[in-house]
Amino acid sequence: MDINLERLLKNVQKPGRYTGGEYNQIIKDKREVDVRVAFCFPDTYEIGMSNLGMRILYGVLNGIDGVWCERVFAPWPDMETQMRDNGIPLFALESGDPIRDFDIIAFSLGYELSYTNVLNILSLAGLEPRVSLRPENAPLIIAGGACCFNPEPMSDFIDLFVIGDGEEVVCELVDIFAASKQTGKSKAELLADASKIKGVYVPSLYEVSYNDDGTVKSILSECGAPLPVNKRIVNDLDNTYFPTSTIVPSTELVQDRVALELFRGCIRGCRFCHAGYVCRPLRQRSSDTLVRQGIQSLRSSGYDEISLLSLSTSDYTELFELCDGLLEWCEPRKISISLPSLRADNFKIELLERIQRVRKSGLTFAPEAGSQRMRDVINKNVTESDLLETCRIAFEGGWNGVKLYFMLGLPTETDEDVIAIADLSRAVLNTWKLHAKNKSRGVRITVSTSCFIPKPHTPFQWEAQITMDEYLRRVTLLREVLRTKAITYNWHSPEQGYIEAALSRGDRRMGTVIESAWKLGARLDSWSEFFSLDTWLEAFGKCGLDIDFYACRERNRDEVMPWSLVSTGVSEAHLLKEREAARECTLTPDCREKCSACGVCGNSKDWQITPISG
Repeated sequence: MDINLERLLKNVQKPGRYTGGEYNQIIKDKREVDVRVAFCFPDTYEIGMSNLGMRILYGVLNGIDGVWCERVFAPWPDMETQMRDNGIPLFALESGDPIRDFDIIAFSLGYELSYTNVLNILSLAGLEPRVSLRPENAPLIIAGGACCFNPEPMSDFIDLFVIGDGEEVVCELVDIFAASKQTGKSKAELLADASKIKGVYVPSLYEVSYNDDGTVKSILSECGAPLPVNKRIVNDLDNTYFPTSTIVPSTELVQDRVALELFRGCIRGCRFCHAGYVCRPLRQRSSDTLVRQGIQSLRSSGYDEISLLSLSTSDYTELFELCDGLLEWCEPRKISISLPSLRADNFKIELLERIQRVRKSGLTFAPEAGSQRMRDVINKNVTESDLLETCRIAFEGGWNGVKLYFMLGLPTETDEDVIAIADLSRAVLNTWKLHAKNKSRGVRITVSTSCFIPKPHTPFQWEAQITMDEYLRRVTLLREVLRTKAITYNWHSPEQGYIEAALSRGDRRMGTVIESAWKLGARLDSWSEFFSLDTWLEAFGKCGLDIDFYACRERNRDEVMPWSLVSTGVSEAHLLKEREAARECTLTPDCREKCSACGVCGNSKDWQITPISG
């Protein structure tokens, strides 16, 4: 370790965030490396190391001969101060080398409130955040992740975006980069070549114009770049790389356990769910593959817990076989299995009893709305009787705690729908009183609400977010009608959701706001202790942009969306049909029951539309 760095670590919290040297990290001989990649997660070590996508791509890239991928995380403010005061550039954990000397710097963008961290990381590396200000020999800056389905707000800072699954795309990008490096191609030539890869969006090859009212007028592509850019899909997950030699962290993580990905996509059609739409179609791993991967991961890491991950874990068709296969190995070793993302309409107490032989945990369900009308609006396909029957089974089985998650501000929501959340919560409490196996232990019912955020590529992308004042009014209403000691009510502050709504539905002009907010001190915005609404409002004001234009404005159905240059495979006609179904409180069956003809299963076909205009 560099002597200067060792000296600085004595002055910061959690120095293990910056030392590297973890078990199972990958070290290569720099003399045998042709392409060096700095994989940056724009948040702290304990958040980034919990991210399965980062672990997957870290392994994929390091599996390529001549390529060395190293990890980089955003420093905590105390470490940032030490680095800036002592002139130490941001470095990669494996080698300790400054990332400005790498060939490629890759970012994982999983949530909008990490955007200012991207700029801060580039600045700490000694690089200009803006593409237009970086020299020709600067590293290639790329990004992928869920937020890239609307890449426009970050297009001023990123050379190219990966849209969709990244395992195959990153290998193709590295091949093109290595060839360009060998032949001496310019960065412009490299980007033109990269744009021909399916799933790659290069902002510099597209021109956006605006109407007088601030809406997007047209989007044009140049140099034969595709329009729209179709997302990349990995179809065969059984034969796709999965990290079984997982890195054992040097400090405690947020999700400190083995994570096993069951499937991608979702059969449900919840109309508010961004992930449910952009991750279509459903692709699942076999239980045999998952049992093998799970056991290998546990053996290589020494963890005593494994979590089964997906958007809706109880929809996995081989769940009983998977749990039985894992338990045969895990139970004698006192290794527990956690099963998040359960649905109230297909809950099986036998399954939960099996997986909780080692350690019993609480139950969590997300009805999302209190009234059946609202659940029909959002296509949740869960009834009150489903939830109460599930709770009855659980309480009879010895469970005394349940967490319930709801959203406030969903389209067409009324005060009666808000009050219905309290009614449903009390019905759960009454179910415990009637059926609890052990009433002497008491009951723990926790109700949590967050503010609904209309997301791109969903049927609700045209809707307006309610104002912060209106959200707090509904919180107050619910709190007043939910007065009982047996139920704990928590609500999320609307301030971060307000900024997230603006960023998630922003256009290219949002880049000036993000840069302005960063210069005003914004960073680590997903952490409540650092987030400042006033900073963001000042940034919008300085840039002459109205935040409500992006967050709280209902879109016209004919409006050109900034994200329309990206295709998820789901047709706009289907989204509009689902929006109308929501207004009529009409349910759409799940994909296994009946195909809704959303269009994504024809994803092998390329859609070409030139130009996009309103």
